[in-house]
Parts: sequence; structure tokens; C-alpha cells
Amino acid sequence: MKQKVAIQGVKGSYHHGVAQAYFGENVDVKECMSFQELVLSLENEKSTDAVMAIENSIAGSIIPNYAYIDEHNLTIRGEYFQPIHHCLMALDNQEISDIKEVYSHPMALLQCKEFFKGQPHIKLVEDADTADVAKRIHEKQLIGIAAVAGETAANIYNLNILAKEIQTIKSNSTRFFILNKYKEIKVEKKEINKASLKFLTDHKKGSLATVLNVMSDCGLNLTKIQSLPVISMPWKYSFFVDVTFTEYKNYEKAMSILKIMALELKVLGEYKNQNG
Repeated sequence: MKQKVAIQGVKGSYHHGVAQAYFGENVDVKECMSFQELVLSLENEKSTDAVMAIENSIAGSIIPNYAYIDEHNLTIRGEYFQPIHHCLMALDNQEISDIKEVYSHPMALLQCKEFFKGQPHIKLVEDADTADVAKRIHEKQLIGIAAVAGETAANIYNLNILAKEIQTIKSNSTRFFILNKYKEIKVEKKEINKASLKFLTDHKKGSLATVLNVMSDCGLNLTKIQSLPVISMPWKYSFFVDVTFTEYKNYEKAMSILKIMALELKVLGEYKNQNG
């Protein structure tokens, strides 16, 4: 099957930009208007790979996506950190004072809330995708409506940028996972220095601390921990963690111990740390 990469959103979105950066400028993408649609695209073999946002430096984790990865047995093949540069864009011959409503993805609106505090005449409306709003404004020639999206979307859909860099924190960035369903593809061990894991512990006092101590003692650096409730077991939580390491053998040692200690241990992905 020819490689096709599922993205959340349309061309011009941040997901599209990551797909181009990771797979090449001419990557063939399948546009999906929700993360559920993206996952089903992999499940139904309508795409070979996928790009999925997992956390933002301002807004935090996209928690449902951890569940999607786990429940659908997706494999994390890599990660990509994308700087986020939000722009306010609309059709030509308009000023910010002419804009009545701004549509965008809820995460994008959250990241720009300080900018819009200074624009009380503007109503903020949550939408499925940043670039899709820009596309809709262009196609329907919507006056008085603006989008928050990346500059690429303005170029693709011929919109005028009313304001650049409107995100509250200028160093804002989003971490994306590169996903597929192929368990048999292996990265050379010498290239692997990061892993994403899921585990459950029992109810004994200090169980989580003991697991984390094993990781530390084996030379693993915990870079992320996220808990999710186990739906079938009230007040029971699973933990999703990212660990980095300099020696794969240290990771293997930790895994051999954790397989004995944890009630459940699942490797979601082993890959190269983009930041190290």
C-alpha cells in the first residue's frame, strides 16, 4: 500500500505541517476532522501512518488521545515538536475592529486568550480545526469572520493576516506522535533512546513510588507521567509515562523488573528522542 498519512484537520493545519516535516514536503495526506476519524483511518487501512497531537506546552495533555493509542493498539514510531505561531486571519479589506466572530480549534483559542481579552467585541467560537476555518472563510467569502491558524493556512486559502504571534506564550509548541499499526517494524537499538509505556500498579501503599524508583535506579529519566482512570475498575488508574535513556540495555533491565512488579505493562512505542 502506498504511504498515506492521516492528519487531524485539513491542508494548512499544524498536523499537515508536521506530516510534511517528518515524511517529506510531498507527503500524501488523508484529512480527518476528528482524532477518532484519524484512528479509524489507521484501523481500516485507509492510511498507513498518522500524525497525532498529544500535548501542548501551554494547554497541557490531550488526554483522550492516550486512550485512543492504548485501546486501538497503535504503535508510537516517533515524535515531533512543532513550534506554534498563531495568526488572526480574514478576507481582505477588513480590520480587527470589523471582526465579529473568531473560529478555531479550542486549544488554539485557549492559547490566545490574553490577546482576545483586548478585543471584547469579538465572540470566540470553538471549531474542529484551525485550517478548516480558514478554508471555509475563503470558500464562502465570509465577512466579519476570522480564523486563528498558522501562516501557511493564510497562504493556502488566500486570507489576510490581521495579527501575527497572538499566542500568549511566544515559545508555545506542541508535541506530536507519529503512529501506525505495524508491530514488526523495528528501529535499531542504538537509535532508540526514548519509550512510551503504560502500566498499572496494585493498591498497596507506595506501589507507584516503587515503580518510579526502579526506573530511576536503572538510569531511566521520567519525562512525562499521565494518569487515566480504568473504566472497568472504579478508582483504579493506569499510568502513561515517557522515559529517556542513554543505554538501551538499561531500559531492557528496567523492563524486565517492571514486568514482574506491575499488574500490567505495555510498550506503546520505542523511538528516537527528538530533543536529545
